[in-house]
Amino acid sequence: MKRRLFVLMAALAGMSVAVQAETLEPIQQHCTISAGDKAGTLRLETGDGDCHGQKHCGSNMSDLALSRLTGIAITDLAREGAQVTATLAAEAGTFTCSGTVAQGELDGRSVFTPDVGFQERMEKMGFSGYDSGKLLAYAFLDVQSGWAQSLKEMGIRDMNADNLIALRVFHVDPAYVRGLTGLGYPLPTADQLVALSCQGVNAEEVSEIRALGYQPTLDQLIQIRIFKITPDFIHRMQARGLKNLTIDKLVQIRIFKLAD
Repeated sequence: MKRRLFVLMAALAGMSVAVQAETLEPIQQHCTISAGDKAGTLRLETGDGDCHGQKHCGSNMSDLALSRLTGIAITDLAREGAQVTATLAAEAGTFTCSGTVAQGELDGRSVFTPDVGFQERMEKMGFSGYDSGKLLAYAFLDVQSGWAQSLKEMGIRDMNADNLIALRVFHVDPAYVRGLTGLGYPLPTADQLVALSCQGVNAEEVSEIRALGYQPTLDQLIQIRIFKITPDFIHRMQARGLKNLTIDKLVQIRIFKLAD
């Protein structure tokens, strides 16, 4: 799952470079829509179509909740030859994929029309450097100005138009931030929040670690998740008679596989 999120984030972040379009001009691409891996989702793929007959070549892929799209239902994908137009209406703009259903997927052409008003709202908050491709990424991820404003009002440093994508991918919101600062941690930067949420750092698990007498830093919280330093692992190492187990020592035990 994390690998897929990384791939999705990289693909979406690169859209503004990959799509050669004038700022806020509509983007037209080839598109396909098929059933997603999870129930209630659809897999949307877009690309330039210049793949010499290779299916899904050079495409950007995103699994979206069916509820985010209008004009299409899962049952439509079984209607061979049906003409369907699927629409995704987001604050950043409107995306449509129109085409014909064949062999379980909708195949056609897409148009994304950016919303100038959304760009203006974001720029008033200090976020700049937008083009149509980046706003298309925002639309797929459902980046909303109210959500961005709520993070900005918390005083999070180093937020920009690019790392807003990562913050959205990894579900960073004010509640997540307050969960960490409520434990006494300083307000993380935008990049720290991405790293923490990406690794699944959460306030509940941090509290369990601290209840064992540890006071991990934000960077150590990331290490704890990467190397699976769980309360159970700590108890097992202590049961072996190991004393003065700092977080750095616990990480070394994992690195050198001394727990095996």
